[in-house]
Amino acid sequence: MPVRIRLQRHGKKGKPFYWVVAADSRSKRDGRYLEKIGTYNPNINPAFVDINMDSALKWLEKGAVPSETARNLLSYLGIMLKHHLNGGIKKGALTQEQADEKFDKWMAEKQQKLEAKVEGISKKEAEIKKKGLEVEKAISDKRITDAASLLAEEAPAEEATAEEAPEK
Repeated sequence: MPVRIRLQRHGKKGKPFYWVVAADSRSKRDGRYLEKIGTYNPNINPAFVDINMDSALKWLEKGAVPSETARNLLSYLGIMLKHHLNGGIKKGALTQEQADEKFDKWMAEKQQKLEAKVEGISKKEAEIKKKGLEVEKAISDKRITDAASLLAEEAPAEEATAEEAPEK
């Protein structure tokens, strides 16, 4: 039975939410699966990916082939790297300590990149909000000055009509 690690779509129209599952390759996209490995939510920035590393590694060791998108998600979390390093340990090219050191180093770099991205996004959002507030304040100030000038023009005209009315 050929097993694939792939995405199973859930959510509503226009708001997809995916389960990462190990399924028989002959089953339907949203059909029966062997095990739910994790979830993927592309609706937020950065996308939320939560995959159980042990389950994914177990299926990869058993020969499951990930789909292209699932492979990208597994690579994003470092699961494919961990699988690769485990293969090196089995062949004797690496020791467990060396593999763990390489994986931890990669994870630290990945975490720094993710934090930088989140910080950049929040900085951009803050700048956009600040510019929006400045524009709103400029519009509000313009309305206030226009209203004040309009009132100043109407006030002398009202005084003139008030003075003319008693004379009649």
